[in-house]
Amino acid sequence: MKNRIAIACLSLSFLFFISCKPKQEQKEVAAADTIKTVRDVWTKEQANQWYSQWGWLRGSDFIPSTAINQLEMWQAESFDTATINRELGWAESIGLNSMRVYLHHLAWEVDSTGFKNRVDQYLTIADQHHISTLFVLFDDCWNPTYAAGKQPEPKKGIHNSGWVRDPGDLIYNDSTLIVKLERYVKDVLTTFKDDKRIVLWDLYNEPGNSGYGNKSKPLLENAFQWGREVNPSQPLSAGIWDKKLVDLNHYQLANSDVTTYHNYGDPTDHKQWIDSLRRTGRPLICTEYMARTRNSRFDNILPMLKAENIGAYNWGLVAGKTNTIYAWDTPMPDGKEPKVWFHDIFRKDGKPYKNEEVDLIKSLTGKK
Repeated sequence: MKNRIAIACLSLSFLFFISCKPKQEQKEVAAADTIKTVRDVWTKEQANQWYSQWGWLRGSDFIPSTAINQLEMWQAESFDTATINRELGWAESIGLNSMRVYLHHLAWEVDSTGFKNRVDQYLTIADQHHISTLFVLFDDCWNPTYAAGKQPEPKKGIHNSGWVRDPGDLIYNDSTLIVKLERYVKDVLTTFKDDKRIVLWDLYNEPGNSGYGNKSKPLLENAFQWGREVNPSQPLSAGIWDKKLVDLNHYQLANSDVTTYHNYGDPTDHKQWIDSLRRTGRPLICTEYMARTRNSRFDNILPMLKAENIGAYNWGLVAGKTNTIYAWDTPMPDGKEPKVWFHDIFRKDGKPYKNEEVDLIKSLTGKK
């Protein structure tokens, strides 16, 4: 996401490293409450054995083109199964087999049963297209506040103008929120802990972004603690994204079952990250890449990720209300289409932004 800085190389230091529940809500986490032990981080052998079953994971960070943010995607009144089905069909048509999808605790808080039913509906649609899912629980990027109900319209030419953090600034202003967040994580993970359609739980997207730094560490630690108490069959991870966040990086690498990371740099930079992160001895999954104007493109990154057997999730599938065809730091107030798209593969009518890109993806995925 925004404010990445090109990195010439990764230093070796990069690699070292009961809450009270309201009675009426106890049912949601009954299974989690009975757990007496917290599991260890997977061994390298466990992680690599798990990874071998999936083959080469390739896909996108997905939100339907009709949603501006996670709330609009998951709230009952705007949950758009027709668009989800159509757009995942386009992904399937070019050989993509997995999507990274953001959740939001507020959609769960408003209607936990309905929220979980909608998650199951999404998984059913994705599975029909032979697409697995990697879910994201928390996020430190973009707008710090949010509200349930109708979401704002996109601001012309501004990247992710309506995307919202989770939990954002509220965690610093509401001392009771941590209780809700624990219930949220444990309820969702307990419900889907053995679901074969789910690849991995990405517990926290870019912790420390938006100037939070180490302020995000307590929630990150809690997220891993809660996840291990539930002990899902899927691995837990939180991706490295900025080498300057030393304390967070050390914790993430030490506590993730598999190593996930973001890189929007050019091939030289990206390869340096790969070589450094290989030292973890765990499978690597790149959960964000591909920013055309920063020389991170399908033609120069995706073949490398396939050759390295690294899971590859580019940002964006279909251009829509998130406005991610515009660059992080280059707003276009007139709303005109940029000469070079920043993210995304398809237009809203299903036509590729670039036919040669889709042809390349199909050749790498073996899709005729």
